[in-house]
Amino acid sequence: MNPTSRLFDDAVAAMLSTAWRPELVIEEIPAPQRIAPHTAAIAADIEVGEEELGNGRLVLLHDPAGNPAWDGTFRCVTYARAEVDAEMVTDPLLAEVGWTWLLDALERHRAAYTSPSGTVTAVWSQSFGSMEDEPQRAEVEIRASWTPIVDDAADLTRHAQAWQDLLCMVAGLPFLPEGVIPMPHRNVPGRR
Repeated sequence: MNPTSRLFDDAVAAMLSTAWRPELVIEEIPAPQRIAPHTAAIAADIEVGEEELGNGRLVLLHDPAGNPAWDGTFRCVTYARAEVDAEMVTDPLLAEVGWTWLLDALERHRAAYTSPSGTVTAVWSQSFGSMEDEPQRAEVEIRASWTPIVDDAADLTRHAQAWQDLLCMVAGLPFLPEGVIPMPHRNVPGRR
């Protein structure tokens, strides 16, 4: 095995062995195959009790030759979605605040990165006609990508922890206090 694919394999192992918060149900999912030579992906459902608050995905891409659009050899791509109060989606600052959730989470975990990009979308929907009994829905969705600076596998753990914080912030859950490490219980990748 060459050193580059070894680094990717170690980075994926680090991502999968992250200590996840108990509100997250993590599962390894098939990754897109045509975007990069090496890919891995996980999905999360954010659950408190019996209530699902949101969900998300994190895809890790690796091209040993580098990719000029990424400004590096690795790329993290995420999607995070949660229902929010209807008043939130009308706040003109929601998109800007949503974007800072990602950047703040990366900085909080000292996850070095370059080239962030993405969108924050707020949607309010009301059903009509034969669907008029459906409740009104308000959602926020963040689609983003960034280039993690990965010198060793531990670097990817910081990015996975930042992604975890992003998911929780989107769903309205507070950060865990500094020094508190979540106790994994049922969140085994690939198994629910």
